[in-house]
Amino acid sequence: MTVLNGKKVLLGVTGGIAAFKTAALVRLFIKAGANVKVVMTPAAKDFITPLTLSTLSKNEVFSSFTDEEDENAKWNNHVELGLWADFMLIAPATANTLSKMASGNSDNFLLATYLSAKCPVFFAPAMDLDMYKHPSTSKSLESLNEYGNIMIPAEEGELASGLHGEGRMAEPEKIIDFIENHFSEDLPLKGKKILITAGPTYEAIDPVRFIGNHSSGKMGYAIARTAAELGAEVILISGPTNLGLDHKSVELIRVTSTHEMFVAANSYFEDTDVFIGAAAVADYRPKFVADKKIKKSGDSLSLELTKTEDILASLGEMKRNQKLIGFALETNNEEENARKKLKRKNLDFIVLNSLQDKGAGFKSETNKISIIYPDKKKDFDLKPKKEVALDILNEIIELLNA
Repeated sequence: MTVLNGKKVLLGVTGGIAAFKTAALVRLFIKAGANVKVVMTPAAKDFITPLTLSTLSKNEVFSSFTDEEDENAKWNNHVELGLWADFMLIAPATANTLSKMASGNSDNFLLATYLSAKCPVFFAPAMDLDMYKHPSTSKSLESLNEYGNIMIPAEEGELASGLHGEGRMAEPEKIIDFIENHFSEDLPLKGKKILITAGPTYEAIDPVRFIGNHSSGKMGYAIARTAAELGAEVILISGPTNLGLDHKSVELIRVTSTHEMFVAANSYFEDTDVFIGAAAVADYRPKFVADKKIKKSGDSLSLELTKTEDILASLGEMKRNQKLIGFALETNNEEENARKKLKRKNLDFIVLNSLQDKGAGFKSETNKISIIYPDKKKDFDLKPKKEVALDILNEIIELLNA
């Protein structure tokens, strides 16, 4: 999901050849988690059918105040539609429509809806080169910008006339990026880079066996996704899990062992603002790893273990202005053990959860945490991990703004 998740989008489609691109545009909005309603001018139907856009948006398409073929048809309320939207996008915006928007000419349902909208209005011009360069078009664009509308610049390329030049509507992917960037500007973690570790680490015994733990990675992945939705650039270093994370602001790096996670964390840490160590890292690994499968040959097998690298402690020694957040999963003397770890590893705060709390710990969809600072403690109720992630990140935002 992106910053568009849950947004109500009103897409206005006008009568230009670029209207065929709106099918892809609607699909991208839906993929981003938006709710899309489409308004078309009568001329737009010559280029793409209402049925296509209705099918893709899963909503009725509007193009007139009433259905003229149905004498009992209800009135389509352009005012309600304009007030419904979180933002409006007119794409393609032809020279004709731009002129009417600029002058307040309301001779079709789309323009009446535009004049009723109280939300941000984006528009993506699309026309031939000479039309785009005409002084009247420049005047329309100037007026619309003065009204507070937001132009998505036209691109240079091959035009319907066969000419090559400026006036081509921006591609759907670029329109989505433009709008996402606009709404990301005010997000609380915009411009911040956050490094997160998640999941278990596996320490090889032989080519087929390992020492590991029950961590699913769900908490770390929830933090990574939520941080990205709050505007951060995220690097997620993940141990072996069956989870995935598809978000353009998240770089996912998969590792297996503690050593691999240690190397990755140390290589990225210097350029980050925040490190969150949510991974359940193995504390020990076999001192000797067999290069072939160990055959069953007796009633017992002895393994000599040696300590793994301490990722948090190493970053605690390196940190300058970064915020360093650790996790502590405890079964006894929870707060005492967490406070020792907080001090020993030079953390800004530590997230404590206890296996004694029902619904907390590995593999669960929920978690119950306490956040411990050097001078205070905050307790939180049992919540879904998505909400727990937001609680943790809100604490980080306070630290960054302090």
